[in-house]
Amino acid sequence: MDDYGTPRTNPLLQDTRPRALSVSELNHQARHLLESSFMQVWVEGELSGFSRPSSGHWYFSLKDRKCQVRCAMFRGFNQRIRNLPKEGDQVRIRGKVTLYENRGDFQIIVEHIEPAGLGELQQAFEELKRKLQTEGLFDAARKKSLPKTPGHIGVITSPTGAAIHDILTVLARRCPAIPVTLYPTAVQGKAATKDIVQAIERAQTHGVADVLIIGRGGGSLEDLWCFNEEAVARAMANCRIPTVSAVGHEVDVTIADFVADLRAPTPSAAAEKISPDQQDWLRQIQEWEHRLANAARRAFKRFGTQLEHLGARLRDPRRDLLEKAQRMDDLELRLNKAMVQRTERLRVRSEHLGQRLALQSPRRQLVNGQESVARTSERLGSAMRLRLRQRRERLEHMAQTLHVVSPLATLGRGYAIVRDDEGRIIRDAAEVRPGDGITARIAQGEISARVTSVNSSGD
Repeated sequence: MDDYGTPRTNPLLQDTRPRALSVSELNHQARHLLESSFMQVWVEGELSGFSRPSSGHWYFSLKDRKCQVRCAMFRGFNQRIRNLPKEGDQVRIRGKVTLYENRGDFQIIVEHIEPAGLGELQQAFEELKRKLQTEGLFDAARKKSLPKTPGHIGVITSPTGAAIHDILTVLARRCPAIPVTLYPTAVQGKAATKDIVQAIERAQTHGVADVLIIGRGGGSLEDLWCFNEEAVARAMANCRIPTVSAVGHEVDVTIADFVADLRAPTPSAAAEKISPDQQDWLRQIQEWEHRLANAARRAFKRFGTQLEHLGARLRDPRRDLLEKAQRMDDLELRLNKAMVQRTERLRVRSEHLGQRLALQSPRRQLVNGQESVARTSERLGSAMRLRLRQRRERLEHMAQTLHVVSPLATLGRGYAIVRDDEGRIIRDAAEVRPGDGITARIAQGEISARVTSVNSSGD
């Protein structure tokens, strides 16, 4: 016991109680456990407490008769939703289960939301499918045939996606001799529809491709939705180049698959369908090579017999060869002479053009311009000095004139200005009386005096 009755702590004894977690540690471990246990879930329920703050994120609850769960859908995901959900809607959501650590709230981070029952996107898909089918855009009669051996392949897809890699890999294996042109485009998001339509137009304007592969790798219905847009479907239907739809995996079906001249289940399958196998070509070339060798041997034998027969009838060709050799020497001499003359004319012309260029050189014109600027500057300086001198002389003359008429000049000749005590100028002797104080302003200073007598007659 210490002096205050408190038991003393034995330093040899250690605290054997289990370590306590902080609230932050507990929430963090709970969040990690939830996210690792639930990869992605679909949940259906009634939408309640919907709010949309200025950040653009959506916050709401999903409930049924017994329970509810809080949900958050961030702006990057909700921008793809066409119709704004409202209080009381029965909806299906797809998202990830997690824990908001700051408040310890169990919640779902929503990536997709759609009306319960048949999804909004699926409804739009079926409506557009019926519309285009009624117009005949899916009819086999309007589909164009693909070239058996394309001379040039165009690919409309993302330059960074897996689709272009798969297509190029297959083509490199099957037939690397076929050139490929990529028309890069976005294949997901709001801007993808316009990009794909513009890419189809660029391919037609370019005019080199014999067939177009249009597609991308797999994904959700939302990810592939740009290939279900009416603008893309009509652009493919009106395309002059045969088109191959290669969207997603084998189970994915889009409007583009129905409109295209050929549907391939994957980008790799599209490359397989439109490219010949170089091994078949090699086998056919080997067969042609064998047939050509046999035909060449027969032709050589026949030509040999004809040559022997003609050789017996041919006269000595050495004389013709000598004449042609002499003719060649003569032409060579004439050519060398013509080249020398041509070179000399070009040299003289070059010197003449050099002299004309020197006369028209900007440097000479620049020097002339600088000299003209210098002369103009000198004349301007002279004119300014003359103008200033005239102004100065005029100012001095006006100052002298002003001085002549100035009251101060009058005072300088011995006159004075006399004022009474109130500062009024005295012009008549009758205005003052003996004993009044006066002030006389003269040329240099003032004089104060007192009136002793007044003579109003001026005598």
